[in-house]
Amino acid sequence: MGSNDDIAIIQAAYAAFGRGDIEAILAACADDVDWAADTQSDAAPWYGVRVGKQAVGQFFEDVGKTIEITDFTPLTFAANDDGDVFSIVRWAWTARETGKTASMTLHHWWKVAGGKIVFFRGAEDTPTTLAALA
Repeated sequence: MGSNDDIAIIQAAYAAFGRGDIEAILAACADDVDWAADTQSDAAPWYGVRVGKQAVGQFFEDVGKTIEITDFTPLTFAANDDGDVFSIVRWAWTARETGKTASMTLHHWWKVAGGKIVFFRGAEDTPTTLAALA
């Protein structure tokens, strides 16, 4: 597979997220996928390293029970021939418990191998997230 194929896999995962089709995202992942929001904090329910499809499913459950997403727009993609895919995403949401809103740009680093997502790290504006959840 080439870098364009790897980008297409990630674009399909984003489209599935937009439809609320978490099963399609999990189907695109390797059984032992390594997944995390890249932060030193554990204050948001979706923070922390998750390994395996079941844990990734819990990641999405934690996001869904905590916030209502009002914008999730992938803006750009780049990839190399080693399976790395990088994307920039515009993200906005409202915290279910506090009613506060957050808006930020996410930086996502994906790794694709054998046509499956094997690695994900997402970086976000942690102070903004924590302020909206508090």
